[in-house]
Amino acid sequence: MKNYIFMILAVIGLSNCSDIPGDQEAAGTPVNEQSISKTIDALVSEFGEDQQFRIKKGVNQAASLWRSEDGTVTEFELFCKEEFISDPDELEMVFEKFSRNMEILSGNYNKVMVDLQVPLQLDVGPIHDIDKVFGAYNPHSHLSDDFYKNKIAFMVVLNFPNYSLQEKTEFGSGWSRKQWAYARAGDMFTSRIPAQYKLKISEVETASDIYISDYNLFVGQLMDQEGNTLFDPGMKLLLHWNLRDEIKSNYSAPDGLEKQRLIYEAMKRIISQEIPGDVINSEEYTWNPYTNEAFKDGKAFQLEPEGGERYQQILNNFHAMKDVDKFEPVLNTFIKRSFDGGMEISQADLEKLFADFASSTQLKRVADLISKNLGRYLEPFDIWYDGFKPRGTIPEDKLNQITRSKYPNPEAFEKDLPVILTKLGFSSEDAFRITSKVAVDPARGSGHAWGAAMKSDKARLRTRVGKEGMDYKGYNIAIHEFGHNVEQTISLHDVDYYLLNGVPNTGFTEALAFVFQKRDLELLGLGTPDPKQVQMLVLDDFWSAFEIMGVSLVDMNVWKWMYEHPDATAEELMEAVQAIAIEIWNKYFAPVLGVEDQPILAIYSHMISNPLYLSNYAVGSIIQFQIEQYLEDKDFAEEVKKMFSIGRIIPQEWMKQAVGSELSAGPMLAAAAAALDAQE
Repeated sequence: MKNYIFMILAVIGLSNCSDIPGDQEAAGTPVNEQSISKTIDALVSEFGEDQQFRIKKGVNQAASLWRSEDGTVTEFELFCKEEFISDPDELEMVFEKFSRNMEILSGNYNKVMVDLQVPLQLDVGPIHDIDKVFGAYNPHSHLSDDFYKNKIAFMVVLNFPNYSLQEKTEFGSGWSRKQWAYARAGDMFTSRIPAQYKLKISEVETASDIYISDYNLFVGQLMDQEGNTLFDPGMKLLLHWNLRDEIKSNYSAPDGLEKQRLIYEAMKRIISQEIPGDVINSEEYTWNPYTNEAFKDGKAFQLEPEGGERYQQILNNFHAMKDVDKFEPVLNTFIKRSFDGGMEISQADLEKLFADFASSTQLKRVADLISKNLGRYLEPFDIWYDGFKPRGTIPEDKLNQITRSKYPNPEAFEKDLPVILTKLGFSSEDAFRITSKVAVDPARGSGHAWGAAMKSDKARLRTRVGKEGMDYKGYNIAIHEFGHNVEQTISLHDVDYYLLNGVPNTGFTEALAFVFQKRDLELLGLGTPDPKQVQMLVLDDFWSAFEIMGVSLVDMNVWKWMYEHPDATAEELMEAVQAIAIEIWNKYFAPVLGVEDQPILAIYSHMISNPLYLSNYAVGSIIQFQIEQYLEDKDFAEEVKKMFSIGRIIPQEWMKQAVGSELSAGPMLAAAAAALDAQE
């Protein structure tokens, strides 16, 4: 799940600042073109032509952010002349001081947020309204405002100007590590979003997180078409993660198909919001999702449907994000900020990558193989087919016995973290060094990884642990989140410049999390894959990438639709989301699975609580595959340490340095074709 350390930089600066002079007037600056030219000429005259490029960018960007309350035009000109640093030694000294202080501020703000959200995110008792208010409070919200007022932001912008994604792509391969760090300083103050707008975003995100983290179905209360209950009494599954994973786990169960169909019917009712509100997170009624009838003490009830809350949460996020568009000089939509700004890959490029992948000829061959393995025609939920993995043949109850015995509580899992790393090839010294910076907590939801933002703090691994211990689903997720924590720790502690800490985007931390997650059975001592199993795992990666790319395409197109229909109601959005999901399904999935008009791609909870995040998983699956191929004949631990100490440079440059080639789906497509050929 989401790597929360990226929230820190997102609060300070959300977009790329333009150094195009024409943008100044639109931004509301009093600084005119004549003043800008005059200031640039004066600085170039004093410090030389070799500083002209940097001077021009710095002055233009500072001017675009200057407001009347910051001073007069004359005061702006004087500020630039007094604060521009030409001496490289002084520039480096100022950069180091700025970096040190940003670690202090970001690290402690991050820790405050972690602690305030404990009642919301950890299983520590009922949530009170005051917990929601504190959890929604954003202690960062006034930081950039304060830094514009005291002129720190302008000092940084003037001396460490921002580079666009195009410029980073053009120049980045020739930059030194210091130059990359300077460029990241330039990313930190690129817009002026008033604190109340940031606070609103935080409030809406927190409300969405609460909505999703407490959205459970007691599947023991679900009834099939004959009125039978199929699941154990009291079994509670979180939307959508646990419901999806329950479908996956039932491929090896004797009565698994009917269970899968029953969960899928419930999913469709959730998507359409026909699900009765009183069956959510409640055992009071039994519920037949086929007929949408509820029962209590043998009596049938027609309960009120949830009625659109799911889509209102999406709209709340949309409106909060759209409200800041007017403060963004270049990346003036949340779509642009998420892709060009956040992922540093354009939305159009990703959409084409996903669409091309989803149109590949290998997919129908994989579907035919799955159908042959199952001995039946495929059904919509088979996008989550889990039979390629070795665990697909191991009964869920056996896996649960192993994990519950091994990890009866979060403390047991935390104690075992160094052992897990040594099994993956890390030295004892590295294993203890890394895991000493990770704390395990009992999650209220499915779990997540929340990284530290200063070296003196710990990363958090939040995972769900039941009363009987950690079941296999929880263990599998916990190993995934531990992969995040390892990345978070290495990319904070082993990167040479603090402002380069992290990875290019969250797809990269997802990649390492996937690499860890794939080794879950190996870490339990249940064997390593043989060559045939390796081929099957290639097909598993391929099929999973297909599924998550489809979901990502839905997420992208829903946000495009909302920007085209900014005044839409929750009901109108609900209809649009289902139509978009069915359109994507019919274009890419129906030709592969052989069934049309299915809304299943709209079930993902990320669309509500982490808007436009799903593409990170899709990109992560491609990155993971390239990393896995690269690691095949190398020392796993040493290469992981080397890769994730590269830090936060742009994605394509990171890939070239880490694995020797740019991001591409080509290797996965070729490997899938080879694996399929081996089956014939």
